[in-house]
Amino acid sequence: MDEHERIRETVREHYGKVATQGASVGCAPGCCAGPTDASRKLGYTNDDLAAVPEGADLGLGCGNPQAIAGLREGETVLDLGSGAGFDCLLAARQVGPTGRVIGVDMTPDMITRARENARRLDVGHVEFRLGEIERLPVADRTVDVIMSNCVINLAPDKRSVFAEAMRVLKPGGRLAIADVVNLRPLPEKWRNDALALAGCVAGAASVEEIERTLAELGFVDVAVTVRPESATFIRDWLPDSGVENYVASATIEARKPGAASCCEPSCCGGAA
Repeated sequence: MDEHERIRETVREHYGKVATQGASVGCAPGCCAGPTDASRKLGYTNDDLAAVPEGADLGLGCGNPQAIAGLREGETVLDLGSGAGFDCLLAARQVGPTGRVIGVDMTPDMITRARENARRLDVGHVEFRLGEIERLPVADRTVDVIMSNCVINLAPDKRSVFAEAMRVLKPGGRLAIADVVNLRPLPEKWRNDALALAGCVAGAASVEEIERTLAELGFVDVAVTVRPESATFIRDWLPDSGVENYVASATIEARKPGAASCCEPSCCGGAA
């Protein structure tokens, strides 16, 4: 097993346990403060929390991609690392029945849980697919908006994640991502620690690396905005460790060049 696959297996095993046993499983460091209170701190409203079934919000995020996505009725939305379906179900309200929401997650138990949550809401324009975000099970040029909440840092090959995003986005499509970024080199004790990796600390890339990768892949209007206020909850991921001096939450926005044409299959109900 190579290093990338070892990382994927570590993450898959960890979040499989979260899906079946709850968000408190092994969550000393990272992204797992607990559902309701954590999500309010990240910017979700009481209306958001009331709009989804109990158990859809696992409190695993580090921001609120809904706040920057600017979703519109009829759009197709893809959520990378969709977990139990929280952001997908919120997006479904905004795009309406003429839109479409696709969640991709590599953890079978999360997919099962998300599908059940969608069934409980009787939402027909949301679907969940098992797959890795470095190899998306989504057709070319079929997505208007890609969201993700504290997941890309978990991927060992982030360039492939963003290359796949470029592939599946329609011309003019956009990224609306909340993730953890690295502010300075991590102490050695965290770099290869499994819990620090699954907890959204050890795998974070720097702002400069993300900006460079997106630009090299052809994205435009790239903006990676660090949220200094995130230190107030990140310090709880590894109490008394100073982790908030090494990583921070950030929003990642970018756009695929061009504009969708009504002559393209992707804007006329093409397969996704």
